[in-house]
Amino acid sequence: MPTMPMFPLQVAMLPGEELPLRIFEPRYAALVQTCLAQPDPAFGVVLIAAGREVGGGDVRSDVGALAHITEHIDQGDGRYRLKCTMGERIRVLEWLPDDPYPRAVVELWPDQPGAPVDVAAIRDIEDRMVALFERIAAKRGVEVHGRGVVAGADSSGDAAMWLYTLTSRFPMGQADRYAVLAAPTVAERVAALSDAVDTVTAMVEFQLSD
Repeated sequence: MPTMPMFPLQVAMLPGEELPLRIFEPRYAALVQTCLAQPDPAFGVVLIAAGREVGGGDVRSDVGALAHITEHIDQGDGRYRLKCTMGERIRVLEWLPDDPYPRAVVELWPDQPGAPVDVAAIRDIEDRMVALFERIAAKRGVEVHGRGVVAGADSSGDAAMWLYTLTSRFPMGQADRYAVLAAPTVAERVAALSDAVDTVTAMVEFQLSD
């Protein structure tokens, strides 16, 4: 069980997403330097569940994902620009002292076996997303091809990644994004995303009815 450098964020990052970062805090410059010394430079990213990371006192979630550094620019004076790709899901087993940066003992956490995944249920979620995009567009008097927003989300042939991609393309709160990320099984991830779409749709319909 490896000890990983960790980067708490106000966003629940999902596997497959791109994460650009500007690094200027000394402790995170040290984190980047540690990572770049490794053959596969990576660090863990978790959602800040409460509080703010700056200044300490934050409450960190225990499920996240690895951010693989794919490009970096050293701007000098401990400043870096990073381009990262989110990869494997991880689970924090133990938080360690933030010395010199946040660290945790983690394990890779692939999806657990579960109920069969109904592809039709994912297609239904897609359809509801498209309907909402087009409902908003019509209300605003603009033309939007809602189907284009979700096009290619299932191109990997992996149901889990399909769900992550759909989640990344739909405007929802961080708690809902985290629920999708932290679902133990793919079937439970379908349910979490479906619930999130229902919640957002109800909020939008209420706002549009005013």
